[in-house]
Amino acid sequence: MEIENETKTATELATTAASKLSTFCTELNYIKNEKVHSFVEKCLTELVPDYFFEVPASSTGKYHPAYALGSGGLIRHTKAAVRIAKGLFTIMSINETDQDNIIAALILHDSFKHGKIKSTYTIATHPKVAATEICDFARQNSCEEVALPICELILTHMGQWNKDYYGNVILPVPVTSLQHFVHMCDYLASRKYLEFNFEVTV
Repeated sequence: MEIENETKTATELATTAASKLSTFCTELNYIKNEKVHSFVEKCLTELVPDYFFEVPASSTGKYHPAYALGSGGLIRHTKAAVRIAKGLFTIMSINETDQDNIIAALILHDSFKHGKIKSTYTIATHPKVAATEICDFARQNSCEEVALPICELILTHMGQWNKDYYGNVILPVPVTSLQHFVHMCDYLASRKYLEFNFEVTV
């Protein structure tokens, strides 16, 4: 009986991991570098909280378009941000290495939006939580070199919205052109006046 339970648990974990990767199959395939691709897969299956795949993009419903609300809304917001980046790559001079890091950062940017343990509302410091968790995970798996540029992009993705409810600065603002780019993609994906047709490929 014990062996059967262990086998069942292993099967369930494998199914869950496969479904998580399947959710981001298109986006992961945009990443050309094998190390970056593998690291993001590992984050999605071993690090990112399960709630990331279930919650809406806005916990209050105020700050995101209709497609990003309801169950799975945060996933749709994430996919939209990646789709925007992929579209902009065609008209901007961004090398393949930077493109890979941008896609990786956008896939993971809101992965801890409700904190390490799911809170009712969005955690204002979620970019810092995500960057810290991802970098710590990378150190444990000897992937620091891969993770660092990704975490630097995640950390500043909130742009000018870097203060808490009392006006205290709690997050750094974008400084580099790549940080500004990631923030712009996230910003556009959260605009209520932009709706997405997810059936159309980039």
